[in-house]
Amino acid sequence: MVQTEINDISADSSLVDPEKDLLGHANFAKYLADSICKMTYPEGFVIAVYGCWNSGKSTLLNFVVHYLQQKPEEEKPIIVPFNPWLLSGHENITRRFFDQLKNVLSQESSVPKGLRERVADFAAIISDIPLPYAQTGKALAALLDDKDKEAAELKEEVEDTLVQQQRRIVITIDDIDRLAAEDINQLFRIFKAMRNFTNLVYLLVFDKEIVIKKIADTKEISGEAYLEKIIQVSFELPVPNKSSLRRLLFAKLDRIFAETPKQQINQTRWGNIYFQGIDHFITNIRDIVRLVNTLAVTYPAVKNEVNPVDFIAIESLRVFCPKIYSIIHQNPHIFVGKVNLSIDELKNLLNTWIAQLRDEDKQAVKNLLMHLFPKFKFIFGNTYLDEKQLEWHEQLRVCSLEIFPIYFRLSLSVGELSNIQIKIILGLVENTEKFKNYLIELAKQKLPNGTTQARVFLEQLESTEEIPVNYIPSVVEALFDVSEQLLSQDDESNSILAFDNEVIISRCISQLLHQINEISRFKLLKKVITQGKGLPIINHGIATLKEQQSQYSTDKSNYEEKWLVNAQHLKELEEMTNKI
Repeated sequence: MVQTEINDISADSSLVDPEKDLLGHANFAKYLADSICKMTYPEGFVIAVYGCWNSGKSTLLNFVVHYLQQKPEEEKPIIVPFNPWLLSGHENITRRFFDQLKNVLSQESSVPKGLRERVADFAAIISDIPLPYAQTGKALAALLDDKDKEAAELKEEVEDTLVQQQRRIVITIDDIDRLAAEDINQLFRIFKAMRNFTNLVYLLVFDKEIVIKKIADTKEISGEAYLEKIIQVSFELPVPNKSSLRRLLFAKLDRIFAETPKQQINQTRWGNIYFQGIDHFITNIRDIVRLVNTLAVTYPAVKNEVNPVDFIAIESLRVFCPKIYSIIHQNPHIFVGKVNLSIDELKNLLNTWIAQLRDEDKQAVKNLLMHLFPKFKFIFGNTYLDEKQLEWHEQLRVCSLEIFPIYFRLSLSVGELSNIQIKIILGLVENTEKFKNYLIELAKQKLPNGTTQARVFLEQLESTEEIPVNYIPSVVEALFDVSEQLLSQDDESNSILAFDNEVIISRCISQLLHQINEISRFKLLKKVITQGKGLPIINHGIATLKEQQSQYSTDKSNYEEKWLVNAQHLKELEEMTNKI
């Protein structure tokens, strides 16, 4: 069984073998390795390769080391790998640097014993000199001056021994940009201390901009000027082009989908979905890592139960447009199956969702939705809507109502609607029929915990004040009108203490009515009773009001302003319901 190794997809993963190069770094690495071995210079040298995070700079460093290790014995340098980030905050970086240097040199029989001993002595002195020490007392300052003199003498001895050392020493350092400013300064101090050591080369890879920002406040000169005093030669790692990124993405996807039959991947559909949608979001290696990591976790749980092309597209939305992904997940009856909304209503709804995105992402998302859900291609692409439910089901497409839930197995159930969704629903209150139809659709959408999206919306509606007062009467009427449909989809949770929908709807209506004056409430309730709709809710409401008012048999005037309707109006409403 082919599995994706976590090291192959992690955010910190980097290639070691140049044969697997997909970003064009191998040739540069080979020539840089040749230069390090062949170039002549009188003293130590510091080379830096700058690149942003996930630009492939660690891979480049690995490739250089690979080519250095392939050199003939007479050319092959001694390589000392050092990653200060793994040590940051735990131990003195200077001490650990020299420990690493000593450990590597001690394993090389060609290195004179005298060099190893001198490096050890030099390391002990340098490691004991703190950074900075400008504010220390006079006694300590004098002691440090003595240590500096001793270090200078040892440095000359090390230099004399290095002159006799035939093999070049290459110290590779990665992840400098991850260090704190204090640690970066300590590391650069080492470079300055060992700057003129013959046959010693530093090869550094880091994000230049990050390092400059971190050290800017600790130096009297600019961060960039400080780097120029430390580094002799620097190279900028170019941002990978689209073709290189595409090759890298597909190579990593091949590992995840290695066991997926080729016939399940329609090349035409895959081409359209990728180039018209997904490709827009793949702008750097980090984007690839995010998408591949997600698919490596989510795809095994649904393999052979979903269409691989559709699944990659859906997961791309999860990664790059989580708002749209969440909306799709929570509104299956809008995206698949039949819906009681007109084409114009659907178009307005989708446009409302798309409007929440960044302008540069809108077209790519719209393209993905049209390719995934035929009804939206019909709406936006002016194409003929050809219902092929059986075919879609056979192809395990996400647009099949039965297959749709499988795509979201690893999606956490949302306990409440997002602010965007609430605004969308409230945006329909101007049109009572649209608002009612949407509530009915929400009532059909069951969550794994047994409740419905309509129930979730009503519970959140209790605490909102975003409905304009002039629309409250129409919203209340709509709730009464659809209450029977809402009650028929009652909460299916097993809790014996959970409120049923009758209580939730009644509370919601009461909260809304309290936002208008008592006379308006009374007239509205009379109208609803006359129409004969929502009788269970009306009866429940009247029973609740009677119970409240019965608690105050005397001096009711002090409490009437808190009641939904006063005692006289309640009596009239009760009489009306008794006649129905």
